Amino acid sequence: MAYKFEVYTDKAGEFRFRFRASNGEEMFGSQGYKQKASAMSAIESIKAHAPGATIEDQTK
Repeated sequence: MAYKFEVYTDKAGEFRFRFRASNGEEMFGSQGYKQKASAMSAIESIKAHAPGATIEDQTK
């Protein structure tokens, strides 16, 4: 299995997505979106911008 985004509807009727690792483990989940298009847009934004994301260590 490859890494993947899963789009689903929560109990409140909002659209959410989760990102799963190749072993099936959920790595992170999204906030709720009123429109499916907004959730899909967030996924596309992550896919486009994540390779350049930096790490900010706030534990110092």
